[in-house]
Formats: sequence, C-alpha cells, structure tokens
Amino acid sequence: MNDSQEVRGDAVTSYKNAPTRTITAGGVTFSYRELGPRSGVPVVFLNHLSAVLDNWDPRVVDGIAAKHHVITFDNRGVGASTGSTPRTIQEMAHDAVTFIRALGLEQVDIHGFSMGGMIAQVIAQDEPQLVRKLILTGTGPAGGEGIKSVTVLSHLDTVRALLTLQDPKQFLFFTRTANGRRAGKEFLARLKERTVDRDKAISLIAYNNQLKAIHRWGLERPHDLSVVEQPVLVANGDHDRMVPTKNSYDMAQRLPNAELVVYPDAGHGGIFQFHDRFVPTALEFLARQ
Repeated sequence: MNDSQEVRGDAVTSYKNAPTRTITAGGVTFSYRELGPRSGVPVVFLNHLSAVLDNWDPRVVDGIAAKHHVITFDNRGVGASTGSTPRTIQEMAHDAVTFIRALGLEQVDIHGFSMGGMIAQVIAQDEPQLVRKLILTGTGPAGGEGIKSVTVLSHLDTVRALLTLQDPKQFLFFTRTANGRRAGKEFLARLKERTVDRDKAISLIAYNNQLKAIHRWGLERPHDLSVVEQPVLVANGDHDRMVPTKNSYDMAQRLPNAELVVYPDAGHGGIFQFHDRFVPTALEFLARQ
C-alpha cells in the first residue's frame, strides 16, 4: 500500500497543501496527490507534455475539489514516479489504468489536458467500464491536424523563451495579446504558490519520450470515437497553437455524447486563463445525472 494511507482525516481542500503520496503497482512507484471530499466518483487528472504534479493550476484543481475527490499523479517515469517513460500514448494509458486500479477505484471521471486528453481517449476506448465521464481540454484525436508538429513547435518556443528569459508556457499556452500575456503571467505565478514538498522536474529522457509518443499519435489513423458513449466535455481556447483548436471541434462532432466550450482570445491553456468560467462549467457537467 502507499506510504501514508493513514493520513486521511479531514479532506484536504487546497492543492497547495495536499501531501505527496506514493503507491506501487506493476513495478512502478507512482507519486500522487489527492484532495477534496472522499465521497462520490473521483476525478483523475491526466497531465500535459513535460508536466509534473506542480504544473496543475491550483485554481482548477481546488475548484473541482470543492465538490469532488480529485487525484493527480505522475505517470511512469515522470517527476517522482519510477520507471521509464513510454513512447506511445497507448502504453501511457495502460500505466494510468494500473495506477487507478491500484487505488482500488472501480469507476472514475477523467480530466485529461493536452497529452493527458490523448491518454484519456485511449482509456475510454480500452476500459469503458472504468470511465463514467470525460473532460478533454486542449487536446485532439489520433491523427489530428497539427499534432505531429508539437515537437517542432515546443523546441522553437523553448528557444524563444530562453532568448527572452521567459517560461516556454507563456508562448505555448497563451496568446500574444495583452490579455494572453497577462493571463500567462498570472498562471505561472499560481504554479509557484506551493513552496514545500514540490515535485521533481521531468527528466530530458522522459520529455523526449513523451514528444515521440505525441508525434506517433499525430501520425496514427483516426480512431472510431463513436464507441466512446460516455458524456464528454470538450474545452479549449480559440487560438490553440500546440493542438490546433480545429481538433476540439472535430472531437466534439465525432463523439456521440459531447459538448464543446471554446474560450475567446485564448490559447492551449484556455481553461487556465478562464478558470473562473471553466470550473463552474466542469462542476455542472460532472453533477449532471
């Protein structure tokens, strides 16, 4: 079992203070955090390219955790989790299912952002009984337009960031308008609110393996999304450069039970820029019978 299973007590309500725990399954020791009430169907968050536990916007996590048991984790080889990072989205999905089952969960809601949304789609297709509802944000389907270009774009914006002494996410996640620049700075400041027990940064090897997995996803033949019968909330900004917004429209059309929300003057990180609108929308979606 994990190293601090006894430390349950009252539910943690702030991601900033959520203790980091571990659980071992399938030869991997997964690092994770949980908060919110312990009743109802948990919401498992699946993270983006290069991200560790500290890359989730606390306003989004805390907002969902006000009503739901939220679980965030580092997949295999990422952050403080052990093992080597897979080079396919399918393997990442298998590891995520291993983690979810290790916690003894029989059904979950999944929020997958960017690469996490790709993993979430595979889980919903491979393990439909495990998933009650899906929230897919800043993401796209297999073979989606522009996804194979994520590697090039990430490298270019990383160089841009180095040259201007900024965080690459300022370019990758947000528009270059005044609103976008301000939202990016506010988001990056929120990511620093947690000051103790911070996660390990992703290794260069793990990051490169993730890039390879996303590239392969972009080259895959489109999946049959009509088999995903669960309710799905799709959300993005209207100017997503990383996973072009056209992919969100495409998924919403091909998923039989989907609804789409697109935020104005927003990029890949639209749900973080508009967290004050996204959180109520997500809560209403999750609460619906």
